Amino acid sequence: MEYTYLLVLFFTIIICFVASFDKRIKFYKHFAAFLKAGIVVAIPFILWDIWFTHLGVWWFNTDYTMGLVIAGLPLEEWLFFICIPFSCIFTYYCFDKFFDLSKLASFNNIIVFFSVVVCAVAALLFYTKIYTFITALITMFTLIYLHFVARVEWITQASFLFCILMLGFFPVNGVLTGTGIEHPIVNYNPADFLGIRILTIPIEDAVYGYSQFLWVIFFFKRFKRKEI
Repeated sequence: MEYTYLLVLFFTIIICFVASFDKRIKFYKHFAAFLKAGIVVAIPFILWDIWFTHLGVWWFNTDYTMGLVIAGLPLEEWLFFICIPFSCIFTYYCFDKFFDLSKLASFNNIIVFFSVVVCAVAALLFYTKIYTFITALITMFTLIYLHFVARVEWITQASFLFCILMLGFFPVNGVLTGTGIEHPIVNYNPADFLGIRILTIPIEDAVYGYSQFLWVIFFFKRFKRKEI
């Protein structure tokens, strides 16, 4: 169905969007901060997406899209970089508002050390698999910059919440990669990734999403502070 990808995005964002106007949450006051953060982060990730699509690392089945393609990407793929981060940041904002997770900061060193080592090993062992290699490098750079340069205190908190967000990640990304539909919306070249899948989802997708999530939080917090 040509609206499948669009419907996935709609159902991903609609509940969070409506809840943004709840008087206890009032996330709508930070829409501008989110849009700025979302666009800043979307630019390099969209360029990455365009590059990999051009190389044939992945490609899209337009039977499930409206057919409007911009720079090799369906319109829905462009919207992906705003809709998915919106729901993720909304969830992060709610947890940060109603729960005190500051004690998790004591695990930052462990999380960063373990993640960087895993990414470094993956990059060294699988440097011929471009999706695995680039994803590992980007994630490693992200964690090193945020922890040692920006010195943020929320990496473990964000990592914990990302694990919770995986409950939504599985059905959303699952549909995009073929779960529950006849053919995948997003197809991957087997030579370019590890081939390890969670249901139909390449494990690299989860790591990719984790890096994107961290960067959107970083910029969202910066733009949000400027609103005060």
